[in-house]
Amino acid sequence: MVTIYDVPADALIEEVAARLEDRIDEPDWVEFAKSGSGKELPPEQEDFWYVRSASLLRKVAQNEPVGIERLATEYGSKKRGSNRYVVRPGRHSAGSRKLIRASLQALEEDGLVTTAAGEGRRVSDEGEAFLSEVATEVFEDLDRPELERYA
Repeated sequence: MVTIYDVPADALIEEVAARLEDRIDEPDWVEFAKSGSGKELPPEQEDFWYVRSASLLRKVAQNEPVGIERLATEYGSKKRGSNRYVVRPGRHSAGSRKLIRASLQALEEDGLVTTAAGEGRRVSDEGEAFLSEVATEVFEDLDRPELERYA
């Protein structure tokens, strides 16, 4: 059985994002929201919401139980002034907690993630089956010789 650890993260996230487009709804405000306090502009990707949701689902599956604060730290960036000029030494700034929370709530409504009281979020049994199914299909579609040892 293929797991999320057996396939490259970028291929898995891309496929999960494509499938999430049919399952969850994108909020209206996403196109105007920045992905963190260290950013000047919102993301330019058309499917940013689904890619971030897929990435969050994978991170929760790897590190469960995980809270919003830890995820905001992982999705943060280095803030060094504006986009055009580096004007000071870099400091870490957290990712958008609102974006993470809304995405996790959408995944929770779909039944892919559950809340563990006082611990954080965990992947549900349905979410684990969903990720394994997608990982299996991604693994079968990959044409990479370095992954042959996993077959």
